[in-house]
Amino acid sequence: MSRLFSPITVRGLTLPNRAWVSPMCQYSATDGLPGDWHLVHLGQFAAGGAGLVFTEATAVTPEGRISPQDTGIWSDEQAEAWRRIVTFVHGQDTAIGMQLAHAGRKASTRRPWEGAGSVPPEEGGWPSVGADAQPFGSYAPARPLSTDEVAALPEAFARAARRAVDAGFDVLELHFAHGYLVHQFLSPLSNTRTDRYGGDFDGRTRLALEIADAVRATTDVPLFARLSATDWTEGGWTADDSVRLAKLLAERGIDLIDASSGGNTPHPDIPVGPGYQVPFAERIRTEAGLPTGAVGMITDPQQAEDIIAGEQADAVFLARALLRDPHWPLRAANALGADVRWPDQYARAKSWH
Repeated sequence: MSRLFSPITVRGLTLPNRAWVSPMCQYSATDGLPGDWHLVHLGQFAAGGAGLVFTEATAVTPEGRISPQDTGIWSDEQAEAWRRIVTFVHGQDTAIGMQLAHAGRKASTRRPWEGAGSVPPEEGGWPSVGADAQPFGSYAPARPLSTDEVAALPEAFARAARRAVDAGFDVLELHFAHGYLVHQFLSPLSNTRTDRYGGDFDGRTRLALEIADAVRATTDVPLFARLSATDWTEGGWTADDSVRLAKLLAERGIDLIDASSGGNTPHPDIPVGPGYQVPFAERIRTEAGLPTGAVGMITDPQQAEDIIAGEQADAVFLARALLRDPHWPLRAANALGADVRWPDQYARAKSWH
């Protein structure tokens, strides 16, 4: 039997397989509201057989958006707009998760196809905030958050979590990776604070742990955290740090670590190749004793099968492979000889020859 297409239960939620949709920014929202694009984008993956579909990084505050066109969950209107997407995904017997995020110093940036850099206020942007005033590369400098402002962030994540669960989301993921706000606090490269949210490991991880506590206290749905396992930069956040943090997150009710890497420095030296981040998922899984998801250049069904069968991770998160083929899970099931449920409308396509 295929391990990739075996079920997995996380905090009482049983998912039919371990081929999951990774959060992918679409830069196509208006005032944080998801629209038809998001319905079709996420809906195609549910119809294509994914075991769990994640939204893009969804901002918990207006200034937490990566771009002015990012989605949000800071208002009831946004939660209601998400509800119809949740309803469609559930209609395909698929679970849906929301990634809760704050971009920090990497906020208010242009959509990739409109160039690089920060969007000025006169063009719809806003001043970014961060752990300290250091800019990310050529982006505009951030305004350092006050201690009181940092202390208020966990409740912003908790409010967003409540809205997401009320809208029907089955899983939540806390975005602590890719150089966004919480990652900025974690890494000594981007956190030079001298208050209780800076300094040593305990100070730099305080915000992440407070957010995890606040969100777990407000909901009992499965809760994931995405970590950048390493900054790939000397003097930065390391894999050892990630294992140590994962253990603390497990104590606070985090159910799975989504193990990615990088994003906190503009030009790190990353040895990119097929499955290049899988070892981080395996190490966190082994040393922290917490389920993990592997992500990054996982494209072939047998490759994904081997990751799960080899106990390197408990699930694989797919992104570009699904953009190229939204029905990747159905095709992979066919290649691996797994028996999965096909949408009735696709019955004639069961033969891929």
